[in-house]
Amino acid sequence: MLHIFVDADACPVKEEVYRVAGRYALNVTVVANSWMRVPSDARIAFELVKGSFDAADDWIAGHAGPGDIVITADIPLASRCLASGALVIGPTGKPFTEDNIGGIVATRNLLSELRGAGEITGGPKPLAPQDRSRFLQQLDEAIQRVRRRRGPGGA
Repeated sequence: MLHIFVDADACPVKEEVYRVAGRYALNVTVVANSWMRVPSDARIAFELVKGSFDAADDWIAGHAGPGDIVITADIPLASRCLASGALVIGPTGKPFTEDNIGGIVATRNLLSELRGAGEITGGPKPLAPQDRSRFLQQLDEAIQRVRRRRGPGGA
Protein backbone atom coordinates (compact mmCIF):
# COMPACT_ATOMS: atom_id res chain seq x y z
CA MET A 1 0.00 0.00 0.00
CA LEU A 2 1.25 3.49 -0.83
CA HIS A 3 2.81 5.08 2.23
CA ILE A 4 4.03 8.64 2.78
CA PHE A 5 7.13 9.23 4.91
CA VAL A 6 7.81 12.75 6.20
CA ASP A 7 11.28 13.90 7.26
CA ALA A 8 9.60 16.08 9.83
CA ASP A 9 12.11 17.97 11.96
CA ALA A 10 12.10 21.06 9.74
CA CYS A 11 9.27 20.21 7.35
CA PRO A 12 6.99 23.22 6.73
CA VAL A 13 4.31 21.25 4.83
CA LYS A 14 3.22 18.62 7.35
CA GLU A 15 -0.34 19.99 7.53
CA GLU A 16 -0.62 19.79 3.74
CA VAL A 17 0.57 16.16 3.82
CA TYR A 18 -2.03 15.27 6.46
CA ARG A 19 -4.80 16.90 4.44
CA VAL A 20 -3.90 15.17 1.15
CA ALA A 21 -3.30 11.81 2.83
CA GLY A 22 -6.69 12.08 4.52
CA ARG A 23 -8.39 12.75 1.20
CA TYR A 24 -6.83 9.59 -0.28
CA ALA A 25 -7.02 7.52 2.94
CA LEU A 26 -3.25 6.97 2.94
CA ASN A 27 -0.93 6.10 5.80
CA VAL A 28 1.67 8.65 6.85
CA THR A 29 4.70 8.16 9.07
CA VAL A 30 6.19 11.33 10.52
CA VAL A 31 9.83 10.76 11.49
CA ALA A 32 11.76 13.17 13.72
CA ASN A 33 14.66 13.44 16.16
CA SER A 34 12.50 15.27 18.68
CA TRP A 35 8.93 14.83 19.86
CA MET A 36 6.21 16.68 18.01
CA ARG A 37 2.45 16.59 17.98
CA VAL A 38 0.72 14.83 15.10
CA PRO A 39 -3.01 14.61 14.45
CA SER A 40 -4.91 11.95 16.33
CA ASP A 41 -5.63 9.77 13.32
CA ALA A 42 -5.14 6.02 12.99
CA ARG A 43 -3.47 6.55 9.59
CA ILE A 44 -0.81 8.92 10.96
CA ALA A 45 2.07 7.44 12.93
CA PHE A 46 4.90 9.25 14.68
CA GLU A 47 8.36 7.70 14.84
CA LEU A 48 10.77 9.31 17.32
CA VAL A 49 14.34 8.34 16.50
CA LYS A 50 17.27 8.85 18.81
CA GLY A 51 20.95 8.64 18.14
CA SER A 52 23.04 10.32 15.50
CA PHE A 53 22.17 13.48 13.64
CA ASP A 54 21.15 11.33 10.65
CA ALA A 55 19.03 8.84 12.62
CA ALA A 56 15.75 10.06 11.11
CA ASP A 57 17.24 9.89 7.61
CA ASP A 58 18.53 6.37 8.25
CA TRP A 59 15.12 5.26 9.52
CA ILE A 60 13.29 6.67 6.50
CA ALA A 61 15.83 5.27 4.00
CA GLY A 62 15.50 1.87 5.67
CA HIS A 63 11.70 1.81 5.41
CA ALA A 64 10.81 3.65 2.17
CA GLY A 65 10.71 1.68 -1.04
CA PRO A 66 8.98 1.27 -4.38
CA GLY A 67 5.50 2.78 -4.36
CA ASP A 68 6.20 5.02 -1.36
CA ILE A 69 6.49 8.81 -1.29
CA VAL A 70 9.10 10.62 0.81
CA ILE A 71 8.83 14.30 1.73
CA THR A 72 12.22 15.82 2.50
CA ALA A 73 14.49 18.77 1.79
CA ASP A 74 17.52 16.63 2.66
CA ILE A 75 19.40 15.94 -0.58
CA PRO A 76 21.43 12.91 0.56
CA LEU A 77 18.24 11.34 1.97
CA ALA A 78 16.42 12.07 -1.30
CA SER A 79 19.19 10.31 -3.21
CA ARG A 80 19.02 7.25 -0.93
CA CYS A 81 15.24 7.03 -1.22
CA LEU A 82 15.31 7.36 -5.01
CA ALA A 83 17.82 4.50 -5.11
CA SER A 84 15.33 2.34 -3.18
CA GLY A 85 12.55 3.12 -5.66
CA ALA A 86 10.56 5.71 -3.69
CA LEU A 87 9.24 8.95 -5.17
CA VAL A 88 10.68 12.01 -3.43
CA ILE A 89 9.29 15.55 -3.20
CA GLY A 90 10.86 18.58 -1.54
CA PRO A 91 8.70 20.89 0.59
CA THR A 92 8.75 23.54 -2.14
CA GLY A 93 7.16 21.06 -4.52
CA LYS A 94 10.34 20.31 -6.43
CA PRO A 95 10.46 16.60 -7.22
CA PHE A 96 13.75 14.79 -6.83
CA THR A 97 14.22 12.37 -9.73
CA GLU A 98 16.88 10.07 -11.12
CA ASP A 99 17.39 12.68 -13.85
CA ASN A 100 18.03 15.65 -11.56
CA ILE A 101 19.52 14.22 -8.35
CA GLY A 102 23.10 14.14 -9.67
CA GLY A 103 23.10 17.86 -10.45
CA ILE A 104 21.41 18.67 -7.16
CA VAL A 105 24.01 16.69 -5.19
CA ALA A 106 26.85 18.39 -7.13
CA THR A 107 25.41 21.85 -6.42
CA ARG A 108 24.99 20.99 -2.74
CA ASN A 109 28.60 19.81 -2.52
CA LEU A 110 29.88 22.95 -4.28
CA LEU A 111 27.94 25.24 -1.94
CA SER A 112 29.23 23.26 1.05
CA GLU A 113 32.81 23.76 -0.14
CA LEU A 114 32.20 27.48 -0.63
CA ARG A 115 30.78 27.79 2.88
CA GLY A 116 33.80 25.86 4.20
CA ALA A 117 36.06 28.39 2.50
CA GLY A 118 34.26 31.26 4.22
CA GLU A 119 31.97 32.26 1.35
CA ILE A 120 28.53 33.43 2.48
CA THR A 121 26.00 31.60 0.32
CA GLY A 122 22.81 32.28 2.27
CA GLY A 123 20.19 29.77 3.26
CA PRO A 124 17.00 28.58 1.65
CA LYS A 125 14.32 31.14 0.87
CA PRO A 126 11.22 31.18 3.09
CA LEU A 127 8.37 29.03 1.83
CA ALA A 128 6.09 31.13 -0.37
CA PRO A 129 2.38 30.50 -1.07
CA GLN A 130 3.23 29.36 -4.62
CA ASP A 131 5.66 26.80 -3.10
CA ARG A 132 2.84 25.33 -1.02
CA SER A 133 0.60 25.22 -4.08
CA ARG A 134 3.32 23.53 -6.15
CA PHE A 135 3.93 21.05 -3.32
CA LEU A 136 0.23 20.12 -3.17
CA GLN A 137 0.14 19.64 -6.93
CA GLN A 138 3.29 17.50 -6.96
CA LEU A 139 2.07 15.36 -4.06
CA ASP A 140 -1.25 14.76 -5.79
CA GLU A 141 0.55 13.87 -9.05
CA ALA A 142 2.91 11.49 -7.23
CA ILE A 143 -0.02 9.69 -5.60
CA GLN A 144 -1.75 9.35 -8.96
CA ARG A 145 1.49 8.07 -10.57
CA VAL A 146 1.90 5.37 -7.92
CA ARG A 147 -1.75 4.36 -8.25
CA ARG A 148 -1.47 4.06 -12.04
CA ARG A 149 1.62 1.85 -11.67
CA ARG A 150 -0.20 -0.45 -9.28
CA GLY A 151 -3.25 -0.83 -11.48
CA PRO A 152 -6.92 -1.09 -10.51
CA GLY A 153 -7.56 -1.16 -6.79
CA GLY A 154 -3.90 -0.55 -5.94
CA ALA A 155 -3.46 2.23 -3.44
